[in-house]
Amino acid sequence: MKRKRFTEEQIIAVLREHEAGAKAGDLARKHGISEATLYNWKAKYAGWTSRTPSG
Repeated sequence: MKRKRFTEEQIIAVLREHEAGAKAGDLARKHGISEATLYNWKAKYAGWTSRTPSG
């Protein structure tokens, strides 16, 4: 089984940056992912970014 490179928390943090107004291309370069991966994450984790972290 392939190892995941990013945890769900890290993915959500990247998506929050995107919601805050960062451009997809800039985020992709900053985090070492493709823009397609960013949009796939956005589709998979839609709605998760508005939740408050528990703890």
